[in-house]
Amino acid sequence: MTNQKTILVIGATGAQGGSVARHLLKRGVFRVRALTRKPDSAKAAALRQAGAEVVRGELDDPHSLAAALMGCYGAFGVTNYWEHFEKEYQHGKNLIDAVKASGVEHFVFSSLPHAARITGGALPVPHFDLKAELEAYARSILPGAAFIHVAFYYENFLTFFPPRDQGDGTLAFGFPQGETPLAAVAAVDIGGVVAAIFNRPERFRGRTVGVVGDDLPPKDYAEIMTRVLGRKVAYHYIPREVFASFGFPGAEDLANMFEFNRLHIPNRQADLAESRFLYPEMQRFETWLETHRGEFRLEPATAAAAPA
Repeated sequence: MTNQKTILVIGATGAQGGSVARHLLKRGVFRVRALTRKPDSAKAAALRQAGAEVVRGELDDPHSLAAALMGCYGAFGVTNYWEHFEKEYQHGKNLIDAVKASGVEHFVFSSLPHAARITGGALPVPHFDLKAELEAYARSILPGAAFIHVAFYYENFLTFFPPRDQGDGTLAFGFPQGETPLAAVAAVDIGGVVAAIFNRPERFRGRTVGVVGDDLPPKDYAEIMTRVLGRKVAYHYIPREVFASFGFPGAEDLANMFEFNRLHIPNRQADLAESRFLYPEMQRFETWLETHRGEFRLEPATAAAAPA
């Protein structure tokens, strides 16, 4: 279909961008142009084989962004705090400016709430707050843009917060979430919601859509792990101050994130309902866990690092 409109997907070999690219390719409504820093990588080759046009570009190179956006109808943007830290804002600004200059009709940007502003400065969460500032900037020059706020990845239970052996045959994980429900989602499902947004642009202009696959208290995640993994798994509440003192990169940021969730986001049931409406195949945590249970290391693990 040579008359198909093209959508540029930023970070197409990463978790969010990769999911968006794959879902758009699967639906076949749009052509996909995949932007990556490594067009010769195996992930880029897989996208090319699936039908994407793969182009090289970087968020710190505005010229590459302008070239990649040429002729595009839409664009999906995501930035990575954990790789670039304070440079994230300039990267996002480069992208938003390039989208504005290109005349792209429909822009979807992955953002998050501004925790510092919402809490009056009490709980700064840089990996939230920089994205929120980028969302505000995008709204100021691209009033028709749409935004997604993606929940905690299920995959974080495999990598950064795995259930750890307690020395008595049981497993446990912990963080400062308390008993407030923690919204979470399978990274592979994010693109299902984004593809639906691109399919209905007028409905979502100026809107923020929360992408959520499940919304459960942490103890419920532990109970599901117990059933599926076949070993007793417990959730331990770790106070914010204790978690922040652990010393790994991003410990205070993550401690504040969970505390922000605990105190200011009582639930995300409305986001869950909309996500499942937009993408009915959205996986609940138990469904995802049954598929991935073989990937869990059930022996003692090393100290956690900050999530990507």
